[in-house]
Amino acid sequence: MKKRLHLVFGGELKNPRGTEFVDTDAIDIVGLFPDYASAHAAWKNAAQRTVDSAETRYFIAHLHRLIEEGDETSATSTLDG
Repeated sequence: MKKRLHLVFGGELKNPRGTEFVDTDAIDIVGLFPDYASAHAAWKNAAQRTVDSAETRYFIAHLHRLIEEGDETSATSTLDG
C-alpha cells in the first residue's frame, strides 16, 4: 500500500462557515499521518475534544496531492529550462 501524507490541523475560525483562522500562531497541529484512515481518526479525536466550541474546526490536508503537483511542475520546469 502506497503511503500518502496527510496533515491534521485546526483552530478557532473567524466565522464557523469559513476557513480563516482568528490567530494563525495558535493553530493546533495535530500531526502528519501516512494514510487517510489514521488522519481521519486523529481528526475525529481532535474534533470531539472541541465539540463545545462552534468556532473551532479541524481539517485534513492531503499533502501527497501537493507533492504530486510539485513533482509535475518541477519536471516541466526542468524540461523548459
